[in-house]
Amino acid sequence: MRMSRATLALAAGALGPALLLSTPSFAAPVPPPVAAAASADTGSPYDEMDIHDLRIAILRILADPDSGKRVTREINQLLDHGTAEDIRTWLETGYRLAQFEDDRVAIVRLLADPDSGKRVIREVNELLDHGTAEEVRTWLETGYRLAQFEDDSVAVFRILADSGISDALRAAAIAALEEYTPEALRHFLEVGRYEVDG
Repeated sequence: MRMSRATLALAAGALGPALLLSTPSFAAPVPPPVAAAASADTGSPYDEMDIHDLRIAILRILADPDSGKRVTREINQLLDHGTAEDIRTWLETGYRLAQFEDDRVAIVRLLADPDSGKRVIREVNELLDHGTAEEVRTWLETGYRLAQFEDDSVAVFRILADSGISDALRAAAIAALEEYTPEALRHFLEVGRYEVDG
């Protein structure tokens, strides 16, 4: 028992600075894209593209796993009936709006996910209240992983705090904390903790 407590104290000490120093990724201002600033004087990068190049551009977006229902629906409509000007306009303005809607749907789903802990829920609510398209996209790409990592860390420590858990479960939880990556903690919570006593 003393060994487990010592290991737990060591893991808690390692976790403390990470939790104190972690901040929501959307809190930092997003710098304006350099390409967008440069194109203000020279026009859109899509101006010189013909219909073939424009269709390739939207097909690449369609193949992106981050493309949600609205983006997919609008691209399919453009592929079926869109003129070069329609596609050009969508790439310049419509894509950003469609992606923003899909991203907001994605973060709303996280509120209903039982794996979403306090930090994920807090950051999602802040994004829904005040987040720009760029902030929501950045959070989905990087901030969500960090927020889930913190929530998973708390969940693993709660398991370790239960004096009634088996030695095998305690050892598996400590091993996940010693590896201390988002993937290791998520795997332990989703799979590992159910395998050790099976």
